[in-house]
Amino acid sequence: MHSKLLYRRARLWSGTLLLVLTLVSLTAAQDAPFVLREIATGAPIHGANGLYFDAQDNLYIASVGGREILVMNRLNGQIINRLGPAAGVQSPDDLTFGPDGSLYWTDLLAGEVGRLSPEGNLTKQFVALGVNPITFSADGRLFVALDFLGDALYELDPNLIAPPRPIIVAPLGFLNGFDFGPDGRLYGPLFVAGKVISIDVDSCENSSDPWADCDIRVVADGFTVPAAAKFDAEGHLYVLDQAGEVFRVDTETGEKTVIAANFPPALDNLAFDSQGNLYVSNANEGSITLILPSGQGRTLSPGGMVSPGGVAVLQRPDGRESVFVTDVFTLREFSGRTGLQIGAVPIGAMTVSADGDRLVVSSWFAGAVEVWDPQQSQVVEHYPMPVPLNAIRFQDDLAVADLGLGGVVWATTHQLILGQPNVYVPAGLAASGNRLWVADWATGIVWQVEFDGETPLAAVPVAFGLANPEGLALDLDGSLLVVEAGAGRLSRIDLTTGEVTMVAEGLELGAPGVAGMPPIWMFNGVAVGPSGAIYITGDKSDVLYRIWPR
Repeated sequence: MHSKLLYRRARLWSGTLLLVLTLVSLTAAQDAPFVLREIATGAPIHGANGLYFDAQDNLYIASVGGREILVMNRLNGQIINRLGPAAGVQSPDDLTFGPDGSLYWTDLLAGEVGRLSPEGNLTKQFVALGVNPITFSADGRLFVALDFLGDALYELDPNLIAPPRPIIVAPLGFLNGFDFGPDGRLYGPLFVAGKVISIDVDSCENSSDPWADCDIRVVADGFTVPAAAKFDAEGHLYVLDQAGEVFRVDTETGEKTVIAANFPPALDNLAFDSQGNLYVSNANEGSITLILPSGQGRTLSPGGMVSPGGVAVLQRPDGRESVFVTDVFTLREFSGRTGLQIGAVPIGAMTVSADGDRLVVSSWFAGAVEVWDPQQSQVVEHYPMPVPLNAIRFQDDLAVADLGLGGVVWATTHQLILGQPNVYVPAGLAASGNRLWVADWATGIVWQVEFDGETPLAAVPVAFGLANPEGLALDLDGSLLVVEAGAGRLSRIDLTTGEVTMVAEGLELGAPGVAGMPPIWMFNGVAVGPSGAIYITGDKSDVLYRIWPR
């Protein structure tokens, strides 16, 4: 009896304690000056590229932006494993399995080919930047090609020990996802030429004039942007076009038959499971889709944002806020109130800032800064730049943070505004009147530059010790908001005192990049709407946050 009484008292006290803690938590939440909420969530995959099935019919997915290879259950879309940098995977664009069961992949941005044996042993070999498609011939020979950062075709030692054998070393048109046909020839699409070709890989070596030296045949043409060509188990050739179509191609006549269409642009690769079912990936949406016999698609893994970066707000005539988010190769528009996506345009962008009723976008991967007019849906200004990390409208020009030019420069003249020893990796930019603020990712310092007309005066630091500051934005009260990507938080700088206070923490942002690439990687932005709402992007979990003042 005594033990039962103690047990009842213990339960009573534990329940009371839980109630007190809950009330304290609710009171603390109600006392907070704002509400933090994820208003938009993107794809589970940070961009889906190469596809291949293993012997157990698990789907392996290469993701350049996610810096990982994902293993997915083909029946329910569940991700059952991830291989990332800890496993030696850096920026995988394509993958395959060797005759011994080893997993091979190409690291596009690192220029390496990786091999993971069934015993878990890792081997890597540097080939060249841009190494992209990869496949084995029927007799166990390994081949790769370069795309976008190069244009060539190589044969590799499957053990990744002997030096690569160059077959073609001159521009061919970006030979992309390829496969060997039943006739022993290598079939693949020319990304920029709109053709599918076949090559006798033994017909030439180290050729700088492949169309003259090598046995190359045009199998079919008239594609928009062909990205991959694969054979099914019966020897039929299927070609995927980034415009949103999948074709079956007769290799004898070149006749093309559309078997599926009207998919979002940026289809990337395809693969067949052991039952002959066809799956396709989308690089910009991060989706995986099963193509049904009817030609319709059944979503296996949904799409959405894959690497959200910069963020900007434009106010519509009815007062609603449109939130624009850059997503590597897509500029997405969301409702600031509901978080629903209301538009998307294919444009290379990693940062974005408001410019009246227009937007300034920049991309270090595309090497350009542009001014985009949402009403006309077109680029109205274009500035080629070496490595632009960010750009904003300032005075009558654009101020550009460019890693290649060594600091913040004018877009029109490339004249330096602020460089070393003040800034080493300029990332965040904000401006008001004749003042410009620059956040240095490397040193954690935010600088203020005042101007006498068009002449910059000596820079003055306004904050120190920030953890990899990226996005900057002026809040409505005149303070400066800064995204500390290295700490996963949003902070506020009092520009009068220099005091730094935390606004929100625990944010899923600051994804690390590939060695040799800009250290900010995809950028994490912040913007303030006329309503006072603060919007932040989180590139680790593909989210858009909104901080709403109470």
